[in-house]
Amino acid sequence: MNAPVKAQQGAKTPKNQAKTSFAALWKPALKQAFVKLDPRQLLRSPVMLVVEITAVLTTLLCFVPNPAVSTGLAVQISLWLWFTVLFANFAEALAEGRGKARADSLKAGSQGLTARRKVGDEQYQVVAASQLRRGDIVRVEAGELIPGDGEVIEGIAAVNEAAITGESAPVIRESGGDRSAVTGNTRVVSDWLLVKITANPGESTLDRMIALVEGAKRQKTPNEVALDILLIGLTLIFLLVVATLQPFARYAGGDLPLVYLAALLVTLIPTTIGGLLSAIGIAGMDRLVRLNVIAKSGRAVEAAGDVHVLLLDKTGTITFGNRRCSAVIKAPGINGKELGEAALLASLADDTPEGKSIVEYLRPLTTLREPARSEVKAIAFSAETRLSGVDWNGHSYRKGAVDAVLLYLGLSREEMPAPLAREVEKIAQSGGTPLLVAGDGQLLGAIHLKDVVKPGIRERFAELRSLGIRTVMVTGDNPLTAAAIAAEAGVDDLIAEATPEKKLQRIRAEQAEGKMVAMCGDGANDAPALAQADVGLAMNDGTQAAREAANLVDLDSDPTKLLDVVQVGKELLVTRGALTTFSVANDVAKYFAILPALFAGIYPQLGALNLMQLHSPQSAILSAIVFNALIIIALIPLALRGVRVKALDAASLLRRNLLIYGLGGILAPFVGIKVIDALLVAVGLV
Repeated sequence: MNAPVKAQQGAKTPKNQAKTSFAALWKPALKQAFVKLDPRQLLRSPVMLVVEITAVLTTLLCFVPNPAVSTGLAVQISLWLWFTVLFANFAEALAEGRGKARADSLKAGSQGLTARRKVGDEQYQVVAASQLRRGDIVRVEAGELIPGDGEVIEGIAAVNEAAITGESAPVIRESGGDRSAVTGNTRVVSDWLLVKITANPGESTLDRMIALVEGAKRQKTPNEVALDILLIGLTLIFLLVVATLQPFARYAGGDLPLVYLAALLVTLIPTTIGGLLSAIGIAGMDRLVRLNVIAKSGRAVEAAGDVHVLLLDKTGTITFGNRRCSAVIKAPGINGKELGEAALLASLADDTPEGKSIVEYLRPLTTLREPARSEVKAIAFSAETRLSGVDWNGHSYRKGAVDAVLLYLGLSREEMPAPLAREVEKIAQSGGTPLLVAGDGQLLGAIHLKDVVKPGIRERFAELRSLGIRTVMVTGDNPLTAAAIAAEAGVDDLIAEATPEKKLQRIRAEQAEGKMVAMCGDGANDAPALAQADVGLAMNDGTQAAREAANLVDLDSDPTKLLDVVQVGKELLVTRGALTTFSVANDVAKYFAILPALFAGIYPQLGALNLMQLHSPQSAILSAIVFNALIIIALIPLALRGVRVKALDAASLLRRNLLIYGLGGILAPFVGIKVIDALLVAVGLV
């Protein structure tokens, strides 16, 4: 029924990576740089619009003879002003291209997509997917693409989400519970689903992904708007400064050519950050999209960069979620080899995650030749018996819950060996799950199952702590168990026996102290807390209620992704701050480069400020203009990659960036303009 669509390339395929390489993007980006010269497009970047207007003015002045300015110099100044605008446009187009490469592939997959919409009892009408509206019910069968974001109301099926997540392994989607949400443009690979559409055209996950990285549709974030206002203010200030220079020169009996004043204006206004601001924002959103996280707005990403407190669910985030074998304890008189082999054999027929973890734990520790399934009589684990095991070579091995194994052996609790009983009690008090192992009617020992903390998570929390971010573990466990896991994971605080009310209360308490709070969740009971948090990360495979309440959705359904989102948000904010500092610091050096050279003949006293000792006023103007254009090109890789955030507190990070980008912004023009001046003189261009 669905229109045939070729298999989608996931985000993680080499083909898609090739599409986002510089070699593949520079030609279309160069073409877009000229398209973006349209003043209507430059309205989004007021600083670069001023540069373009100035470039137009200097171009016209090339045709107006002026004895003080040679035509060759005027043409060079005009060309470099146009280059400045083009380089800024190129940076933006390059950033857009990197994100759009994936978005375009997703768009292609939905072209011509149809849906089987329910119009009555067991009656369906084939319509274009673009005609579906919120509340429509569609039937999707094996081999067909889900036509839009929705919630499963009937059926169970395996769904391939590679087109969205890049992962080819199908996931189960079913009605009810926390795994009912489905995403448009994903393929059902088995059975069928009845899906209730929850997003109108233009509001789906794919649409949001595309809008994040397409400059024409992307909404500016509050941080970008505030920075735009600052840049406009600085531009107006420098416009007034430049406008007053001619009266001062005339008063002293001199004259400054209009082309010089126009060039001076461009060199003094913050063109560097003005040209790269949009590229920084788009690249930041692109990094988020590459993480397979969709933001409802850029504001959520910026908020993530300012987060003070992270609320993380224990199960599946801090721990694996399934209890895993962490140790085996011998009963008195039993050797480790005998216990290990018995526990391994007793677990071979146990297909639960716990049983598999026991096999994984013991297999490297024993030299036993494992029998094939056909060689043994398997006793599979069941909820009724709470036992599993095998009968093999005349021997019987069993493993299971404490009471179940004791019942199998005909023993009471009091008949357990005292040392083993103490170990079993200790496991239970620590929040773990004890299992007993028996062989040939004899009690051999115990197995310690626990919810294992993910490797490396403690180090990640330590890194967040160094950035001034506190972590809070949220769990339904009792306080004793929660405290043990919290200590092992290295979190700063915990909420035990958590309820929706407790989560909401904690978030509000932190916000009342002026802190930004982030949280992740997937269930309907998480929706109030996700809506209350400043940054709410919902799992894509969770409930529709959670996805609607959150302002971020993780397509991979990996709760630890919240840590990466925080990193992206910080990089975005720090990159803007660093390049703004660099751009404004540039002006300090340009004052020393241009003003003394221009006014040396009018105000000889300014010669003391002529630190660069440039060749002439003409070369000073041209060198500053050339540097102004080239520095944008030089900073494009940094704008696209983002400034890496070190594991430092806010004060240390500020000092570091001021040293690098503040002091660097002052020194770079001194060196760059002097070198360019020498080259211009050497080749005879001035």
